[in-house]
Amino acid sequence: MIEVIQGWFTYWMCFALLTIGLYGVVCKRNLLKKVIGLTIFQSAIILFFIIVAFKDGSTVPIQGEDVPDTGPLGYINPLPHALMLTAIVVGVATVGVALSLLLRVYENFGTIDEPQLEEELRK
Repeated sequence: MIEVIQGWFTYWMCFALLTIGLYGVVCKRNLLKKVIGLTIFQSAIILFFIIVAFKDGSTVPIQGEDVPDTGPLGYINPLPHALMLTAIVVGVATVGVALSLLLRVYENFGTIDEPQLEEELRK
């Protein structure tokens, strides 16, 4: 049983981060905590894609004199890594917009707590 946990440790940690982020998004009432949970959730997904794309003992797909030719199975696919770099940039921009919207909500209503905000909107 311990060998199974050790062999899949990175996947378990990724699942734990995913669960923490989902808990923050679904169960918290404070909008700032929801944004933090969304960021943790997004980081877990990015980490999962990086873990899946990694192959132990592989090398970069670059031809040259210093890089040994290992055949197509000995190379790492760079596409998932490039896509995750794009996802990181989009995530940072999304968090920036979310935080600026939260600031505007706080300036207009004086709170970022969901139940209090619903009461203010009903008035």
